[in-house]
Amino acid sequence: MKKILQKEEKILRKVAKEVVIGDIKTAKIKKILREMSEALKSQGDGVAIAAPQIGYPLRIFVVSGKVLGTKFSGRGVSQVGEPRSSAAPEGADSDPAQKDFVPKDLIFINPKISKLSREKIWMPEGCLSVRPLYGKTWRSLKATVTAYDENGKKFTRGAAGLLAQIFQHETDHLNGVLFIDHAKDVKAEEPKPN
Repeated sequence: MKKILQKEEKILRKVAKEVVIGDIKTAKIKKILREMSEALKSQGDGVAIAAPQIGYPLRIFVVSGKVLGTKFSGRGVSQVGEPRSSAAPEGADSDPAQKDFVPKDLIFINPKISKLSREKIWMPEGCLSVRPLYGKTWRSLKATVTAYDENGKKFTRGAAGLLAQIFQHETDHLNGVLFIDHAKDVKAEEPKPN
């Protein structure tokens, strides 16, 4: 399994290159996507990962399906998934078969943020590549991203709250920016498992 690189690695400070659209369905890209998903799943508190975080200077990020399959309340979840509540997946109490269901990870290849809301708030945030630091970042509450999926199909996805925060955080990674570059109240904390 690929190691998640930490903030000292130079690749995390470089602008990632776009994936050639014709290469999306190749074995090479499929391998990278698989390695990204495996690295993300190895981190109990992880909610998303960008290709540079495992050593690939490509414009790709993966969002964990657990973000989509869980109700988040209160102040939401930090970028590395520190729960602010112990909410269970939708319907988990009433349907035992759904208890362990986690939706498929979302793949974003060559993502571009096409819209950000003017309304912004300070959001708690962390990063798998900036262990064990957490802080608050000034993020738009809503974001829209246009990207390609793992089959080379172009799509647009809007989001609010946590998913909008993830879009902004992961796009920063693809531009060589770490959340600590613009965070306040940064301090070391141990991550809390989901």
